[in-house]
Amino acid sequence: MGGEFSVIDLVWNASWVVKIVLLLLLLASIASWAVMFDKRRLLKQAIGDADEFEASFWSGVDLTKLYKEVAESRNSVLGMAGIFKSGYREFSRLRDESGLAAGTRVQGAHRAMNVSQMREVDRLEQNLAFLATVASTSPYVGLFGTVWGIMSAFYSLQGAQSVSIALVAGPISEALVATAMGLFAAIPAQIAYNRFADLVDRLEVRYDTFVEELSSILERSAVRKPAPPSGAVQ
Repeated sequence: MGGEFSVIDLVWNASWVVKIVLLLLLLASIASWAVMFDKRRLLKQAIGDADEFEASFWSGVDLTKLYKEVAESRNSVLGMAGIFKSGYREFSRLRDESGLAAGTRVQGAHRAMNVSQMREVDRLEQNLAFLATVASTSPYVGLFGTVWGIMSAFYSLQGAQSVSIALVAGPISEALVATAMGLFAAIPAQIAYNRFADLVDRLEVRYDTFVEELSSILERSAVRKPAPPSGAVQ
């Protein structure tokens, strides 16, 4: 019977090129897991904040009061609350200027909310490209290490009087570890990227919907009365 299988022994006995490949893949895997944990926390917080703000917004609270609460918050105003803050602040500023049509005030608020939304989506998408890169390139990096290891194994056989599977089994096994490591780094990164990208898309749709809904409320308010609008739908 052959010796006991040991991944550590295979890595230890691999060529220096394969070891470098394995090290790079290990670092990529560690970095991707760090990004995954951070992104999971960030998106979970963004979804929770959006749920909480929507509940407050549609509770019928006066928007001027809600704006003051958001603006005076000690915490960083991000997500849907940040979009609301940007839009209502711009609407209030333009409302105080004389000679501006109602449509102009609403358009200004809409543009301010769009800018805030793009910044928020960019914040949520940060480092997603890194996960996509790890997922797409790690198998090829691992394959490079495997090909190099197999080449070295066969090159070492030149001049041998007889060749058997036992002579190349060890070196080829060591080389194949690089492919396994590449898949180990790529598969979780790909799964996480798909999951997080879907969550960001869903949040972006919610932000888009909120921008249109708030713009509609501000437009009705600007046309019907100069007083601050209410968050409740009339």
